[in-house]
Amino acid sequence: IVDMRLRTLTGLEREKLEAEYKALMEQIDYLKGILADEKKLLGVIKEEITVIADKYGDDRRTSIGFDEFDLSMEDLIPEEDVVITMTNLGYIKRMTTDNFKSQNRGGKGIKGMQTIDEDYIEDLMMTTTHHYIMFFTNTGKVYRLKGYEIPEASRTSRGTAIINLLSLQPGEKITAVIPIKEYEEGKYLFMATRNGLVKKTAIREYANVKKSGLVAINLRDNDELIEVKYTNNEQDVFLITKYGMCIRFRETDVRATGRASMGVIGMNLTDQDEIVAMQVRSQGEYLLVVSEKGLGKRTGMDEFTVQNRGGKGVKCYKITDKTGNVVGAKAVNEDNEVMLITTEGIIIRIPCGGISIVGRIASGVKLMNVDSENVSVASIAKVREQMNKDDSVEEIENSETEE
Repeated sequence: IVDMRLRTLTGLEREKLEAEYKALMEQIDYLKGILADEKKLLGVIKEEITVIADKYGDDRRTSIGFDEFDLSMEDLIPEEDVVITMTNLGYIKRMTTDNFKSQNRGGKGIKGMQTIDEDYIEDLMMTTTHHYIMFFTNTGKVYRLKGYEIPEASRTSRGTAIINLLSLQPGEKITAVIPIKEYEEGKYLFMATRNGLVKKTAIREYANVKKSGLVAINLRDNDELIEVKYTNNEQDVFLITKYGMCIRFRETDVRATGRASMGVIGMNLTDQDEIVAMQVRSQGEYLLVVSEKGLGKRTGMDEFTVQNRGGKGVKCYKITDKTGNVVGAKAVNEDNEVMLITTEGIIIRIPCGGISIVGRIASGVKLMNVDSENVSVASIAKVREQMNKDDSVEEIENSETEE
């Protein structure tokens, strides 16, 4: 370079600048071509990403798989307390518990459901969205739904026709409904019919209820299933009739039989009398009895002595023209609340602590103001504000209705 002449050195620098200019122009043309052609642009992006992946990429160190998880619709539904109601004509709905507020004894209640002519609320209970709801029919069959499978509706809406949810046969009607969490060993379903027959069957025999239903009990002519209780074979059973008679006997007096059996005599009924309710001793300290005209009373459970199964029982309610026949009975405690439902769909919720405690042979006090002669109390239901989600069944089952 020292020996080079100045013009030679200047020529080399010029060639370098021209080559650099030429390369820049070619790069500009290339980049403009990329911007003008979307396919070429995507190709360049793909090439650059591939280069980065080859340089920095490695095998995934964590695996994502779904084989270990058995997710279902139920897993995505929160477990919460709900009120489920069903009418005499078969409309059912699910509501949240905050739809109802406690009222004082003797009030007129709130409007609970818009019913059609000659329809009224027949079943009302508290349960959870994840409980099994078992539906027992007058023909002795049982059907099953999960709580969340019952459509939710407002307090005043009619609900969904039960025939759209269950495969009921013509002439088949729901007469008893109970919620069950799971089917445990050593637990039983205790059933009572309108004509005084009772039956006890292991709950596990009802674990696989088909879509078309399952036989729960064989019935005689002119008889129907009215109530079912979840028991542990250690209970005292109470049967209450519409003429105000009651019998108390031990559950062990009834031996366990299979699903398709007929049962045995639980109570010897007088002419035209029939069973309207069945309760067990562990459900409360008092027996709350309610009549058609809205009167009711509490009587201590201990006033009813244990008898042998099949007897006539003792008087549990004084029936007069003012009271009407007995429509239902519930075993309650001082801090329980009950809901009374009329044939027009009016609901009142009252605390049991405000209901008088009187003897067996009494009519009690007015619980609900029934104005019209054509309106009567249809059913009662016991309410518990807080539910234990680990329980297998709640003590909030509906009472049978006097039609």
